[in-house]
This record gives sequence, C-alpha cells and structure tokens, in this order.
Amino acid sequence: MITVDFNCDVGEGMLHEADLFPFISSCNIACGGHFGDAKTIDKSIALAIKNQVKIGAHPSFPDKENFGRKLLNISKEELKGSLKQQLSLFLDRLLKVNQKLHHIKPHGALYNAVAVDKELANIFLESIQDFLGDSCLYVPFQSQIEKVALENNINIKYEAFADRNYTAKGTLVKRIAENAIIHQPEEVLEHVLFMIHHKQVKTIDKTLFSIQADTFCIHGDHKNALPILQYLHKHLITKEIAID
Repeated sequence: MITVDFNCDVGEGMLHEADLFPFISSCNIACGGHFGDAKTIDKSIALAIKNQVKIGAHPSFPDKENFGRKLLNISKEELKGSLKQQLSLFLDRLLKVNQKLHHIKPHGALYNAVAVDKELANIFLESIQDFLGDSCLYVPFQSQIEKVALENNINIKYEAFADRNYTAKGTLVKRIAENAIIHQPEEVLEHVLFMIHHKQVKTIDKTLFSIQADTFCIHGDHKNALPILQYLHKHLITKEIAID
C-alpha cells in the first residue's frame, strides 16, 4: 500500500470548506495576507483538529484585493514584516488550542515567485525561519526555494498539484490560460497516478517532466474540489494508494 498526503488551501472564505476536511490529510490555512483573520484561522484549526488533519500556515503577499495572486513590487522589509506578522498571528492561534505547526506553504504569487527567484526565496526563508521549529516547508521539486531550504538544513516536503496543468519547463500553467485547471475528477486521478507511478508529469506540450511529490494539492477554491476529493478517495484505494 502506497500512502500519499493530500493538502488543501483553506480558511479562504469558501462556503464548502468544512466538507473538504474529511477527504484531506493536511491543510494550508490562510493567515491574513491574502485572506483571513483570527476568527477564520480559529475555525479552520478547529476543523483540522476534528478531522485529524495536519495543520499548516499559508502566508502570502499582503494583498487581499488580488487574493495574493498578483506579484507585488514591495520592499524586502515590507514583505518580511508582513510574513512575520502573519505567522505570529497564526502560531498564537495554534498555541491557544495547544496545537503544533506541521508545515508552512507560501500562497499564490509568492509560491510561484520563490520557486524561480533565489533572492526572493532567501528573503522568504529569512522571514519564516524563527517560526518553523521542527515543522517542514512545502516546496515544488527542482525549485529555487527547495535549493535554498536544503542549504539551510530546513525540512522539506515536495509538493505537486493534482488540479493544475504543467508547462514543459515544469512550472504551472498560468491561471489566465484555458487549460490551467483540471476540472474533471477522472482527469485529476489520471494526472495524480501518473506522477505517483512514473515520477513524471505529463505537460500541456505532450512532453514529460521529472517530478517528485510527497504531497498533492487540491485548491480549496476549485469549484469541483469536493467531488474531486471524493472521487480520489473512492478510486485511489482500489489502486492500493491510501491518503494519509
């Protein structure tokens, strides 16, 4: 039996979020940068505890207007200050219910930027290092953030995206493209199985790109997030793959 982790971005104001928790094994909770406040964080933490889901922080550019999906041109000091503020709030909420941080995963444009920009990856790690403890960082395979994290002896887990298509360069297809998102549960299953068994991803250019994945993401704001997760739960087990 192969075990894989499925994570989901939550605490983002989506109405169906509570329904997702029984079908995931880790979660990334928005901590005020692109969405959220103490109240939404507390609600998501409570759902994670109830469903025995590993708890992660999901910091982003301070940009609620664009849901953290726009690359912001802000100073190093401003970004570091915001990230530290987000994580301070998050860890304070965890402490109140005696829970530990399992991982940190940057959100949206920040995630994509630290994957390719070594300077920004260093700034990000400088910002979060005091909050990590013995938790880990979710990173894309063969990314700049992976290299910088390993150089600094930070625990990492490789992440791949179950509901997103990839380019020939191994990057995610930009959301503005028609084929950026995979909508059908059957196609998501096929996408995930190929990555698990072949350690490669089929790109939109019909090429193969090497990939490793300890955890797979389903976006919480995906309109089909719930049926996709339900379908994966039902069919992965028949392939001797358990979500854990």
